[in-house]
Amino acid sequence: MDRLHPDTLARALPAVDRPRYDRDALRIGIVHLGLGAFARAHLAPVNEAAMVQASDWRWGICGVSLRQPDTRDALAPQDGLYTLAIRDADAAGAKREQLSIIGALRETLVAPDDPTRVLARIAAPDTRIVSLTVTEKGYCHHPATGALNADHPDIVHDLLHPESPRSIVGFIVYGLQRRHAAKSPPLTLMSLDNLPSNGKLLRGLVLDLAGRVDPGLQEWIGTTCTFPCSMVDRIVPRTTDADRESISRAIGLVDAWPVLGEPFLDWVIEDDFAAGRPDWSAAGARFVTDATPYEVLKLRMVNGTHSALAYLSVLAGWRTVDQAIAQPAMRRYIGTLMRDEIAPTLPALEGLDLAQYAERLLARFANPALQHQTGQIAMDGSQKLPQRLLGTIRERLRDGLPIDGLALAVAAWLVYLQGRDEAHQAYPISDPLADALSIEVAAAVAARDATEDPLLQDTRYVARLTGYRPVFGDLSGNDRFVNAVAVQVKQLRTRGVAATLEALGTARAD
Repeated sequence: MDRLHPDTLARALPAVDRPRYDRDALRIGIVHLGLGAFARAHLAPVNEAAMVQASDWRWGICGVSLRQPDTRDALAPQDGLYTLAIRDADAAGAKREQLSIIGALRETLVAPDDPTRVLARIAAPDTRIVSLTVTEKGYCHHPATGALNADHPDIVHDLLHPESPRSIVGFIVYGLQRRHAAKSPPLTLMSLDNLPSNGKLLRGLVLDLAGRVDPGLQEWIGTTCTFPCSMVDRIVPRTTDADRESISRAIGLVDAWPVLGEPFLDWVIEDDFAAGRPDWSAAGARFVTDATPYEVLKLRMVNGTHSALAYLSVLAGWRTVDQAIAQPAMRRYIGTLMRDEIAPTLPALEGLDLAQYAERLLARFANPALQHQTGQIAMDGSQKLPQRLLGTIRERLRDGLPIDGLALAVAAWLVYLQGRDEAHQAYPISDPLADALSIEVAAAVAARDATEDPLLQDTRYVARLTGYRPVFGDLSGNDRFVNAVAVQVKQLRTRGVAATLEALGTARAD
């Protein structure tokens, strides 16, 4: 088969949707940092639909990969074209797929290869929005507090080498510095990552670093650029070689880097843009004055339960989300966790039926066509737990409410950090704090083994690990928290995941 390319686009099979506009007319108005699968399955198709709807071609995307060249190397020979495969199953369980070729990506850069070009693109007059999907660990901040980690090696490097930054915050600050020096207009910095008040967090980090570089730059950014908060929601599994082969056959052209997604898509964003924006509402986005309630809803209901499911599933050997949620005890646990412990902490949202939302989420998790790997969701737990689980725990402890289900989720992570599942199979711990966490785990195991009293062993283990303040912050040393988690660690250690879930369900029923 021919390779996907503008010159071969007409040869794609008839059922495949494709760009039907002049891509050469696209100007780059958006620089997206973190060109991973999520951005290509969420931002890019929504942006494409908005451009087509309005015939407004000012919003082409320059995608920047921050570490590896693989996305650039795959997409550059395709002139940025790639396929989005939306997958689900019908009422009978038969898998189905809808294919679209996306054309909004006009340029792909690799930051370590050419940082000067990335900075120039941020500073370019046509650029109006810089957006980010760099995951929680990409912000070089302290997850427990949200403050800039000034000792992070990338931040230290960036202060010494402004011409070749490594961090996201560094690229933004030095790109804006060039923009300011050229007297170009301000722009919008838009985080799409799963962080509470992500725009406010990004603003604080950018202003902190800018103040260390040039107080005048800090003032210009703070008074003219905008940082809208947003909530994004779509499950996007990692693309496999089998996906590449099947999608290539389905479109009739070789696509080296397609992306997958579920049919569900949600995007809520504060309407605070310094230099205009596309009308993304034409493709389902919602513009609001305050995104906070939507962020809390998504972080706690979707991301919190996703993490709880992931750590328990890795320990049990359940490899995909649909396999895990098909376990009756797991489904009961996740449903009860949402209803009894998470939902009562959520702010009111007009027109939202939380029970219906929870049922729809369970159905999304059960989608057999996605094959979403639990090990992928389990990555970077030190960055995710503070946003997804610990905030909910703090509120319930403050109000004197039980945290049994949430404690089980935290316990699963603490046991997961030992690196072996119930069948004694090893798995890697992929986390930016992996080295520090391995030291903490070793110390926690030593503290546990230092006593023969079975009533103290798990408490000592949990007390040591939850004393790690970069993750747990002011929860460190909280006796109610430690004791609740220790109960669940003991259950996991002595009974295993399935029996622990059954026992928790039975206890709640009683």
